[in-house]
Amino acid sequence: MKKPDYHILMCKSFRLAGEAQGVCDKKGASDLVQYISDECTDRGLDATVSTTGCLNVCTKGPVMVVHPNNLWYGGVESEEIVDTILDALEEGESADEYLISE
Repeated sequence: MKKPDYHILMCKSFRLAGEAQGVCDKKGASDLVQYISDECTDRGLDATVSTTGCLNVCTKGPVMVVHPNNLWYGGVESEEIVDTILDALEEGESADEYLISE
């Protein structure tokens, strides 16, 4: 199997009991997963998009992480924000206004 260039994680707030209960899910993270995947395909980005359990930064949610860059983004609540992040990724940069880690 060929490893993708990027692995994009979107927090869906799942807890051990299996239910989405947190901020990320309540703020629409689930609705953005397909959009992120479609945008990566449309842009020709070699990326796998996955959902995660709670990433424990609920105050910054919805949270999206881009690996291998280890870029943690918060407040990813709209397609426009996703576009900004993916635009930066295409340019080999980070969307600093949404970064929640350094």
